[in-house]
Amino acid sequence: MWLVSLVVLLVSAVAAPAVAAPEGAADATTPPGRSAVWSASLQGVRGTSPDLTVRNIARSSVAASSLRVRVGNPYGDRPATFRSATIGLQLRVGEADLVPGSLRTLTFEGRRQVTVPPGGHAYSDPVPLRVAAQRNLAISLYAPNAPVNDHSFPPPTPNPPASFLSLDGDHTRDTGDAAFPEEDRGLSAEPGYHPGQLWWVEVVDGRTAAAGTIVALGDSNTTGHAATGGGDRWTDLLARRINALPPGRQLAVANAGISGNTVSRQTNPYDPTGHCCGPPAPDRLDRDALDLAGVRHLVLLEGTNDLGGGEFAPPAPASRVIDAMREIVRRAHARGVRVVGATLMPMCNAAGGAKEANRLAVNDFVRTGGLFDGVVDFDAAVRDPADPTRIRAAYRSDCYHPNAAGHAAMAEAVDLALFGLGGTGLRDDRRGDRPAA
Repeated sequence: MWLVSLVVLLVSAVAAPAVAAPEGAADATTPPGRSAVWSASLQGVRGTSPDLTVRNIARSSVAASSLRVRVGNPYGDRPATFRSATIGLQLRVGEADLVPGSLRTLTFEGRRQVTVPPGGHAYSDPVPLRVAAQRNLAISLYAPNAPVNDHSFPPPTPNPPASFLSLDGDHTRDTGDAAFPEEDRGLSAEPGYHPGQLWWVEVVDGRTAAAGTIVALGDSNTTGHAATGGGDRWTDLLARRINALPPGRQLAVANAGISGNTVSRQTNPYDPTGHCCGPPAPDRLDRDALDLAGVRHLVLLEGTNDLGGGEFAPPAPASRVIDAMREIVRRAHARGVRVVGATLMPMCNAAGGAKEANRLAVNDFVRTGGLFDGVVDFDAAVRDPADPTRIRAAYRSDCYHPNAAGHAAMAEAVDLALFGLGGTGLRDDRRGDRPAA
């Protein structure tokens, strides 16, 4: 865990900042007709922000205008004051420059500053900026001395999610890259380029011709850990498939994956402190999925970390994973959101052993248990026919994670009819028969 120095704040001469509502308060600020076009789930707190600017890089899954940004402080133990915030279009992949004329100031209830309480978030006012599908956005935030709520650990790639940390000071209005070194600094708070690392920014939504949003709720196999190359996560590739449809038939895609996350409520197998891997999926379901603008469908791919266990938690039984899935589906249905269940991919567990038996039991339930509105069979898409306890070699990065080719196979395994985008579509009545998956 890296440490970040405290800074002494100067007294601001601008008007008092807006104060955001705490997490769980009714959000009356979401206008109708908007959809989340991108998201990244924050997972923990990593120290305190120095006196620098973070330029977060996101990618819009569909074309959108009138953009809003949600910034969050879900895990902070004190308020986070954002003293300046802007959004623009990234000029070139892997660089911090902005497209000339694209910079927009973000305001919050008309103010340039906003204070977000512990556990809360704030939406910016909409800005007149249009972004094309698969185009990168740069969201620059200046919040010295704020608790750093971060997202980290996707694949090392020049494409988003990523960020640039600046030299000292407020550089939110810089359109060039002079204050943003481009040396790869990995997971740290050093000025430079940080693949897979974001601070505070959670969601971008906007007005779009799309008919809503698909949210992918998952763990490292949704964040894209070990997928190499630019934007090669299965969710990115799924968005590109959907982009080929006419605009009125498209859906936006939002990625709510957190590496190391569990689907059931338990001590995290990898980090009992809560700084690594986010809260269990049921505890972050509303914030990271159901509360997003325009959400219509949820794809649930979680359970691998529960079943695998780790240093701080033993392997979970299949029943615990299934019970968590039941809760998620029940709550999603209560909000009018349909849920597609995904089977769990091979984990190199010995055939006949307890871990593999539990994985097979979960997958059998996903396929035949009647809980989900549809099923995508990632297990069948990537497993080795000669050894179904392993991902096939051409698709495997390691025992738990597919590589870029594996993510491509996962994206192709998703039937667009599951979202009403072709073929037979979803069943019209949850009491009736489900479509073939």
